Amino acid sequence: MAIMEQLLFALALLAVLGCSLIAGVFFAFSSFVMKALARLPASEGIAAMQSINVVVLKSWFMAAFMGTAAICVLALIYAFFRIHERRVMFLLTGSVLYLVGSFMVTIIFNVPRNNALSAVAPAEPASASVWSDYVISWTAWNHVRTVASLAAAASFSIALAY
Repeated sequence: MAIMEQLLFALALLAVLGCSLIAGVFFAFSSFVMKALARLPASEGIAAMQSINVVVLKSWFMAAFMGTAAICVLALIYAFFRIHERRVMFLLTGSVLYLVGSFMVTIIFNVPRNNALSAVAPAEPASASVWSDYVISWTAWNHVRTVASLAAAASFSIALAY
């Protein structure tokens, strides 16, 4: 039984740390990065975001983002085998919040917008309206990712408190 308790603790702790870290990155983008980029001329904002979207793919962020998803999958599996325990419900909740609200939202909503933006020539006159729409929709979905990641971190924190 002690090994299972240690596994639960390790999963919850790693999940709290990962979800909190990811929530912080998303929060930064929602609260000031996108606002700063939106203040630039459209061509400069597009070029900056295109650069960010290239760099992020080979950054430590991706390791944290994907690693947290993997931890959440493990926590979800653990939760299904221990579903009768009340605290495990917080593992289940945190896992679903992160996997759906952060990971899947990224794949379904943010990545396609990033891919579409990568095809835009920043200096083209029509790019200004593309940029304006991108900033609004991308940021709205980023708010969802921020709240979901933070709520997941809170749920995993409650699991730790038990």
